[in-house]
Amino acid sequence: MQIRDLPYSDPGRPDTRSGPRFLLWLGRNQAAGQAKALVWGVVNMAAVAALPVALGIAVQAVVDRSGARLALAGGLMVLLGALIALGDTMLHRAAITNWITAAARVQQLLARKTAELGATLTRQVAAGEVVAVSTGDVEKIGWFVEALSRFASALFTTVAVCVALVIYQPALGTLIALAVPALVLAVLPLLPPATKRADEQREKAGYATELASDTVAGLRVLRGIGGEELFLGRYRRASQEVRRAAVRSARMWALIAAVQVLLPGLLLIAVVGYGVGLVEDGRVGVGELVTVYGVVTFLLFPLRVFEEIAMAYSFSRPSAVRAARVLSLGRTARAERCGGLAAVPSGDLYDPGSGLSAPAGRLTAVVCGDPDTAGRLADRLGGHASAGSEGAPSALLGGVALDDLPLDTARTAVLVQDKDPVLLSGTLAELLDVPASGAVAAGAALEAAQCGDVLTALAQASPDASGDPMRTRITERGRSLSGGQRQRLALARSLVTDPQVLVLDEPTSAVDSHTEARIADGLRALRQGRTTVVFSSSPLLLDRADRVVFVQEGRAVAVGTHRGLLRADPAYRAVVTRETDGGAAATAVPAPGLSGPGGNEQIEESA
Repeated sequence: MQIRDLPYSDPGRPDTRSGPRFLLWLGRNQAAGQAKALVWGVVNMAAVAALPVALGIAVQAVVDRSGARLALAGGLMVLLGALIALGDTMLHRAAITNWITAAARVQQLLARKTAELGATLTRQVAAGEVVAVSTGDVEKIGWFVEALSRFASALFTTVAVCVALVIYQPALGTLIALAVPALVLAVLPLLPPATKRADEQREKAGYATELASDTVAGLRVLRGIGGEELFLGRYRRASQEVRRAAVRSARMWALIAAVQVLLPGLLLIAVVGYGVGLVEDGRVGVGELVTVYGVVTFLLFPLRVFEEIAMAYSFSRPSAVRAARVLSLGRTARAERCGGLAAVPSGDLYDPGSGLSAPAGRLTAVVCGDPDTAGRLADRLGGHASAGSEGAPSALLGGVALDDLPLDTARTAVLVQDKDPVLLSGTLAELLDVPASGAVAAGAALEAAQCGDVLTALAQASPDASGDPMRTRITERGRSLSGGQRQRLALARSLVTDPQVLVLDEPTSAVDSHTEARIADGLRALRQGRTTVVFSSSPLLLDRADRVVFVQEGRAVAVGTHRGLLRADPAYRAVVTRETDGGAAATAVPAPGLSGPGGNEQIEESA
């Protein structure tokens, strides 16, 4: 795989059982690139290791006054210099390619997982962790993959050089062959504490990233309540903790680097001292001593590579653990096991867990006293399992479990818009360019969502004289728009999609009552004959629904019209009208017999 061939047509199915297994899987998928980098690494290091041999020949030729051998040494140096330049260039190219392609593979896997899970991703894992994995962790994983081939070539060259030294000069070669493994092993006791400190630094940095992300996302609210200084103080303290942890980690790695300089230096002194004695005894020539000294100097380079691979692994292992944790998330365990049905089912939407039923082709409003319960129920109706709810029964559409459907089929059948929809940056035309049935035009969706004032504002900000609002760019997450404007554009986007079943969680919570009434009428007219479920406690929306389901403590306890439930159910009236009197404290008990899609009909209907 070359950089120009990116992205991958299929990044593969990763082994997410653990961080090391994920790194191993990634390495296996980079086998060809690793082999290429290994070959060029061996060429480069072998040429560097052979330079002392040429230098020794040259020194001995001068001592022996041999012009022919001196010329031979000069030619050998030129050849080795060319090999070093070629090997280093190609090694760098191959290693960086491995880095970039490995990082791209991980990013594609993360993008695929994000698209698969949608809004439920941040309910299963913190948003800050997702950001950390997709940015810094990807780079650390790529670093390890890049360093792996250079480590392999350094290890191969070091072993070959030690064997050659033992053959070339047994006395000095044996000393060096025994000393080099000792130098490598001497650093190992320092690696666990260094890794632990690095892990602590990353944990604190991850917390600081989450805090910064949450602060930026809620900046408008913080300004409204005057909480900027409070959160700034929290981030300042978290940042200082990251700095202190980084200093502690850097001290340990500096100690490792110092040991990697000290011990080879002592080895050089020992080799020179022992070699001088051998030269005086006539057992070793001056040229041979120069050769051995040069080879020992070369061995400092592979030792640095060994230190780097230890650092790369210590940094990439926690990153791989986080990446594996995110990539192991799924819709439900059952959905992962089932091959799924291809056809899009139709019929009533029913949730066995709560007893909620939404008849096909009708507008059903759902009232929940707890917003968190409403969010979890909306996710379940869309076939998305919330964290900790994988054992819950799947919602049924026409009697078919949504968990048995492939992801694309499930999303074609049921679309869930949560209470905080995200608007991606781009033009309004790009925002509304989503997979759709084609039955609902963008203009009709915008009109139903009452986006007239939004279009006017965008037309005034249009980049050309035509004042076309569809060509106006919307900033990231729609920050240039008000909360109500963002909410209405998100609703228009959902209406354009025109799914068989549309589930809306508080779609009008940020708009005024007059606009909300018009949106309710537009929604009812545009979705005529299609199944629509709206989670809301707004009387304006509830009054226009075909039926209203009242949910308490996760169970459907009453079904009827809005006005009928207001008269007959004190608990419903308390939620909708915000009453606080004694009658509002009445608790409804779920009716027995809610065991199937038709179970809601057994709840007493209030007309």
